[in-house]
Amino acid sequence: MNILGEKKKAEVIYEHQKLGVLVAVSNENNSIVRGFFKKYKGKKTQPSDTVEAYKMIVDEEFNSLKIDFSQTFNFAIKDLIVFPLK
Repeated sequence: MNILGEKKKAEVIYEHQKLGVLVAVSNENNSIVRGFFKKYKGKKTQPSDTVEAYKMIVDEEFNSLKIDFSQTFNFAIKDLIVFPLK
C-alpha cells in the first residue's frame, strides 16, 4: 500500500554537445532518448531523430540555473549526453 501517493518524476538534464547548452527532457521523452541510445549503442551512423526539451536559463535573482518552461525546442538525440549532477 502506498500511503504517500505517487512521486512525480522530474526532468532529466542533458548537455547538447554541438550547441553547448543544458536541456531538460521530461520523463516521458527520456524513455525515448534511452531507447534510442540502447538501440544505436556503438553504431557509427545514427539517425537524426529529435526529442522535445526545454532549455536551461540563468536565473538572475538567485544566480542559478532554472528550466524555462515557456517554450519547447527540438533537439537531435544523437547530440545529447547525460549531464552529471553530482
